[in-house]
Amino acid sequence: MPRSPVVGLSVARSSVSAVNRTDRLYALVEELRAVAPRRLSARELAARFEVSTRTVERDISALQQAGVPIYADVGRTGGYTLDKSRTLPPLNFTPTEAVAVAITLSRSEGSPYSRSARSALRKILAAMSAVDGAAAQELADRIRFLSPTEPDERASVPAVLEEAVATRRVVRIGYVDRSGAVTERVVEPVSFTAGSFCWYFLGWCRLRGEGRVFRTDRIRHAVLLDEPSPHRSFEELKCDLPDDLVVRALNLV
Repeated sequence: MPRSPVVGLSVARSSVSAVNRTDRLYALVEELRAVAPRRLSARELAARFEVSTRTVERDISALQQAGVPIYADVGRTGGYTLDKSRTLPPLNFTPTEAVAVAITLSRSEGSPYSRSARSALRKILAAMSAVDGAAAQELADRIRFLSPTEPDERASVPAVLEEAVATRRVVRIGYVDRSGAVTERVVEPVSFTAGSFCWYFLGWCRLRGEGRVFRTDRIRHAVLLDEPSPHRSFEELKCDLPDDLVVRALNLV
């Protein structure tokens, strides 16, 4: 059964010295959440978890790299604090739920949000108990995917496109069309769309003077420009789509 936040925290309090690093990371977050916005020093946390201050500093650094909003102040009255407005209580994913999420996120490789997908999965695993995390890993070991043997040489392209859409900044791309011709395009980004087998980048192409749909796997390079992009709606692009396809917006619920 999933561990409740209360039970999990009480176990950590009663046997701090025996917990492994995964449980300690979980308990560190909950300890900072419980006292926020008050700060706790590395020495206080080290005494609380019966480890060295260096271990606490390494743990906090790992949590920060995973995206946990922990902030540090230096000085005699300094310490660590957690921004409660940007965190959620433990979600208690079961091993099968965690694996189901991992399967879905693994399909995002090569998509504009593949980096964010990996970050999200790390946060889920960090919030799980050691027992559930181990069970999820054991189940994951029995799942395999088939993928090309060649490395992806354009791994940076999806990240640049993601930032272009998120920040509404103009991007310059090198694009290979279906005939193999390579052209340089300056594009005002609007949105992404996904088909059954690939992702598409939609925007206003200044070379053609109209809305265009670009297959992301045909974009050879992408450079983010400093120029802000004018606001354009998806409908404004008037991109031609096959009659047997309909466009659906992404729903978060």
